[in-house]
Amino acid sequence: MSGTAVGSETGSDERRTTVTVNCTGHVRSAVGQPRLEFTFTGTTLRAFLDAFFDEYDVADMLIAETEAEATTRGWAPVDEDVPGTWNANPEGEQTRAYARVLVNGRFNESLDGLDTGLDDGDRVALVYPFLFCL
Repeated sequence: MSGTAVGSETGSDERRTTVTVNCTGHVRSAVGQPRLEFTFTGTTLRAFLDAFFDEYDVADMLIAETEAEATTRGWAPVDEDVPGTWNANPEGEQTRAYARVLVNGRFNESLDGLDTGLDDGDRVALVYPFLFCL
């Protein structure tokens, strides 16, 4: 994240939350293990990420600072009139292209973004796959 914090939790209490963190790909290599329990102060994904990134240097793998870092060129044309609802986190709170943050198996963009609430025992997956081009 180049010195930019994900953001402070507003109105946070001093509650400590313990989640199971699953790491894949490059995040797993950087953290050194595929799964761990992690306790932090707060109750949101934002508070978790701030604490986790303080302990493990993986923010640059996961969080995009700009819209350009969050997207990649596609091979198919984009239909401007797509069905359903498209949610994206605000700029600076998006994941990098191909990286994802999931809470209990759901993309954070499908929940409340970085303001998604976390409870003890929730699962947070930090995904940044190995990509191979042939």
